[in-house]
Amino acid sequence: MPRSAPPEARGFRLGLAAIAAVTLWRVALLPFDATDLFVDEAQYWFWGQELAWGYYSKPPLIGWILRAATEIGSDDRFWIRLPLPLIHAGTAVLLAFAGRRLFGGRIGGLAGAGFATLPGVAVGSLLVSTDTPMLFCFALALLAFVALGERRSAAWALAMGAAIGTGLLAKYAMVYFPLCAALAAALLPDRRIAWRDAGLAAALALAIVAPNLAWNASHDFATLQHTADNTDWRDAGLRPGALLAFWGGQFAVAGPVLFAAYLAGLGRLRAIPPARFLAAMSLPVFVLVSVQALRSGANANWAAAGHLGAVLLGIAVLAPRRRLLALSFAINLAVSLALPIAATQAARWHAPGGNLVLARYVGQGAVSRRAAAIAEAEGLDTLVSDSRTLLADFFYTLRDSRLAIHAAPVEGFPPHHYALAHALPPGPGAVLFVSRDAEGPDCPVAGVTPELVASWRPEEGFVTDTIYAHRVPRRCWYPGPG
Repeated sequence: MPRSAPPEARGFRLGLAAIAAVTLWRVALLPFDATDLFVDEAQYWFWGQELAWGYYSKPPLIGWILRAATEIGSDDRFWIRLPLPLIHAGTAVLLAFAGRRLFGGRIGGLAGAGFATLPGVAVGSLLVSTDTPMLFCFALALLAFVALGERRSAAWALAMGAAIGTGLLAKYAMVYFPLCAALAAALLPDRRIAWRDAGLAAALALAIVAPNLAWNASHDFATLQHTADNTDWRDAGLRPGALLAFWGGQFAVAGPVLFAAYLAGLGRLRAIPPARFLAAMSLPVFVLVSVQALRSGANANWAAAGHLGAVLLGIAVLAPRRRLLALSFAINLAVSLALPIAATQAARWHAPGGNLVLARYVGQGAVSRRAAAIAEAEGLDTLVSDSRTLLADFFYTLRDSRLAIHAAPVEGFPPHHYALAHALPPGPGAVLFVSRDAEGPDCPVAGVTPELVASWRPEEGFVTDTIYAHRVPRRCWYPGPG
C-alpha cells in the first residue's frame, strides 16, 4: 500500500487522538458511577469467580475478562467495568486500521472515532456486555480479512483464526463473521483469500472454540439451548411492530445520521469501491436479525456485529459532506459525553413524575442487604430464591457475608445459571426463601408450610414489586429430617 500523504496521516492520528480522549473521559468518570451492577453484569462477575469453559447462557470469555480485572484490582464495580471502555477503544483502533487499508488514513481515523462515539458504544462502556469483547474480535478478524485480501500471510491468517475462535468464546454471534466473509468471497473475486490462509484460520478458530463445545456437550448443551430458546419460534407469527422497533433501535445504536448514511451507502455500491465488501460484511447481519424480529422479536444489540461494517461505509458516505459529518459527530459525541455524567447521578436525577431516571440500574444492592439482615435476625444462614434477578445481586452484594446462597431446586431443564450450578442441596434445618411470591414456595411435602417473616416494597429502583421473605424447612424440597 502506498505511503499516506501528510493530510491522510494527520487525519488518522487525529482519529486515534479522539479515541483516546473519549476513552479517558469514560475512565475518569467511572469511579463516580452510582449504578448498581445490573442482573447480567452481576451474573458475569459471578461466572468469573468459577472459571470454566462454558456457562449457562453465554460462552466463557466475559467471565474470564472480569476475573482478570478483579484479580488486578478488586471486586469493586469500578474494576468490573474498567475493561469495557478499554476494549471498545481497542475495537475503535482496529476499525481505524481497517478503514485506512480500505479508504486511506483520513476515513480510517474518522471511522475509528465514529465507532468510539456510537451511542451504543457509550452504553456498552458503562454496562458489562458480551458484545464488547465480541466486537473487538470481529474488528480484528475484519482487519485480518482485509489484509489477507491484499496478500497471502500466515500471520494474518492466524490472527483471523484467533479472532474468530476467541470471538465465539465471547458470543456466538461471532458466527456472523465467517458467514459474511464467505458471502464476500463468493460475490467479490478481489476479496478472496488464499485457501491456505482460510484453512489456517478455520483450524485455529475450531481449536480455540472446541473446549466450549465440549463443555456444552457435557452440560446438555445448556448454552446452545438457551440461545435457541431466545429465538422462540414455537408460536412465531408476523410482528411488523417488532421489526420497526428493531430498526429504530439500529438508529439509536449508531446514531441517526450515521446509520442513515450507511443505508444511503447501500444504494451506492458502485460509486464507493469498498462499499460492496462492507455491505457483504454487515447487511446479512441486519437481514437475518430482521427475520428474527419479524417472526418473534429481537433486541437491538443482536445485530451489533453488523455495525462495524456499517460505521466504515457510513463514514465513507459522510466524509465528503462536512456538515452532515459534523452533525453526526455532534449528536453522537453529545450522547457519549452525557451518559457517563448521567451514571454518576443515577441515585439523584428524578423524572417529572418523581421516579428516578435510571431506576433500572439502582436499588438491587439495598434489596440484598435487607434480605441478609432478615436472615440474620431469624438466625438463618442460607438464602434461597427462585428469582434470577435477586440471586444475581445476592451473590455479588453479599459476597463477603457468611450466608450460603442457593437457587430453589427445579424439575426439568434449569431456567438459569444459578439453578444449574447452585441449586439448594438437601439437608436439615430451614432457609430464608426470598421471592416476589406472597405464598412462598409450593411445598409438596405434607405438613410443611412456609412461614412469612417479612415483606417490603422497595421505594425506588429496578426491583419495584413487593418482596416476601419466608422461613422454609429444606424438607419443602427434600423429604427428610428438618
